[in-house]
Amino acid sequence: MATEVQGRLDPAIFRLPVERIRAGYYSDAYFVYTKTLLEQENQHPHVTMQVFQKHDSLLGGIDEAIAILKLCSGHDEDGTWIPGWDRLVVHALHEGDRISPRETVMTIEGEYSLFAHLETVYLGCLARRSLVMRNVAAVVKAARGKPIFYFPARHDHWLVQTGDGWAAHVAGAIGVSTDAQASWWGGRGIGTVPHGLISAYGGDTVLASAKFADRFQDDMNITVLVDFDNDSVKTALEVAAALGPKLWGVRLDTSEQLVDRALFDEMGGYNPTGVNPRLVEKVRGALDGAGFPDVRIVASGGFTADRIAEFEAGGVPVDAYGVGSSLIRGENDFTADVVLLDGQPGAKVGRAYSPNPRLQRVE
Repeated sequence: MATEVQGRLDPAIFRLPVERIRAGYYSDAYFVYTKTLLEQENQHPHVTMQVFQKHDSLLGGIDEAIAILKLCSGHDEDGTWIPGWDRLVVHALHEGDRISPRETVMTIEGEYSLFAHLETVYLGCLARRSLVMRNVAAVVKAARGKPIFYFPARHDHWLVQTGDGWAAHVAGAIGVSTDAQASWWGGRGIGTVPHGLISAYGGDTVLASAKFADRFQDDMNITVLVDFDNDSVKTALEVAAALGPKLWGVRLDTSEQLVDRALFDEMGGYNPTGVNPRLVEKVRGALDGAGFPDVRIVASGGFTADRIAEFEAGGVPVDAYGVGSSLIRGENDFTADVVLLDGQPGAKVGRAYSPNPRLQRVE
């Protein structure tokens, strides 16, 4: 389920590099030249800018886009920045709103030179956050209510974590892996006993897990990776016996190039590599048979919305999914057009003013 957002995020939460954005440092140069030319020529066209995209999607990044307009619109006058927000009229949808192809998600009305330099930046925010929201929403839907853990931090630059984590949260991810990803709503990163810690304890998953649980059981649900020795059934049972009620779950993360030892004697008729339905069933059956029915199974490693849907359709006993790089792949680009000039049609051929009654005035 998506998280319902109450109100808009305070612009301060984004920690924008305001001076550099005002100066056009992150903008396509031609927008900076446009602003400069209009100001130097004393041209002050009053325009309506219209923003849209081309997918059935969820809208992300809109509060960040608004923050950019609030803090960075305006002009320089003898070395002093004169803010422009109070001379703009902005209407927009909200974070997490479902949007249709070519539906207007924001309009900006006012003197064009006040905000011409910001188009690259606010469109980029919308594109990135909406992409993450759309992808997360797809896996949440495929999982049929089972928790989705958002794990792509290691697959992208660290600077994108804060906004991406927020987008994942709004779209329905139950947890994120870094504090940065959780920072905009005041949460904390979650995770599992990692392979690195197991290595640090000589490859002893039980010992590493026991040490980890003793230290962090009050801070998080203890979940243990059990594929270190490529014997997930055996390791899961050992960890469950050693940790008892401290153990929340085990995480299967077998490489797509390996066949888990539990399947050596029954290969044939299915793809035995990686985290596959039969491996999950074997681990579930072993845990239940040993008296550990409350230990959850988290499946990870190359999961996508389609793969999760296949697992769910087959009734595979997964309790939660850890999903990584697939959630930051693809595109969800946004476009901005001047559609009205001094209240009259002014769009390029193929584009036209498309008012949207769902838009709300931004104060």
